[in-house]
Amino acid sequence: MIDPATAFRLDGKSVLVTGGTRGIGRAIAEACANAGAAIGVVARKPDELAETEAALRAIGSDVVTITGSVGDPAVADDAVTTMIGKLGSCDIVINNAAINPAFGPLMEADLGAVAKILDANIVGPLRFVRAAWHQWMSEHGGVVLNVVSVGGMRAGPFIGAYNVSKAALIHLTRQLAQELAPKVRVNAIAPALVKTDMARALWEPNEDAMARSHALGRLGVPDDIAAGALYLCSDAAAWLTGEVLVVDGGAGVSLR
Repeated sequence: MIDPATAFRLDGKSVLVTGGTRGIGRAIAEACANAGAAIGVVARKPDELAETEAALRAIGSDVVTITGSVGDPAVADDAVTTMIGKLGSCDIVINNAAINPAFGPLMEADLGAVAKILDANIVGPLRFVRAAWHQWMSEHGGVVLNVVSVGGMRAGPFIGAYNVSKAALIHLTRQLAQELAPKVRVNAIAPALVKTDMARALWEPNEDAMARSHALGRLGVPDDIAAGALYLCSDAAAWLTGEVLVVDGGAGVSLR
């Protein structure tokens, strides 16, 4: 029987979050810290890492930070090694970091930018999962959560390369769920449009009209996604793997 007082707790776990200093990644890191986890954060900017570390320590979490890009092949191994060395484990990997330097039709996109998107958004998560598997999870088990997007489930204008990368990440989630079972659960969470700085160009010009397209009458905020992420990482989802949790405020209702 699930005890609601402990089912969503992560006490004794160490959680690695990529892109964990802003937006959805930051909200997930804070949710996991509030649930009792130690946190490792990977991001590119030292000043943002320092501010995030201070905030997570104020919650009461043990924290390590790793400066680097998910596009750098060495960062994943270094991050997991640091987690194990300083926090004692790497139990949960949350692949949140993503880039989108190409905006517009794929027929006009710079192919170098497209290649960067695919490397950071697909190969990057695979690097982190491989590092965690080889250094910790193959022996101790664990959880992987990939932050994808509803854009990976249907075609849309302007961010085609990003959407293709998220579609591939959805399939990677299912592939890894099969390959790493039963020791490691692998799931994904798919937000609709969330009010983050990265997505500002999409929601800020016409927020009210866009909110009306959601059954719940508003756009998402990072904490909406963090709540779902905590569920998928916790023992409350112990019999769930290879799935994609859509968190879209009911935007998909009007499409069915």
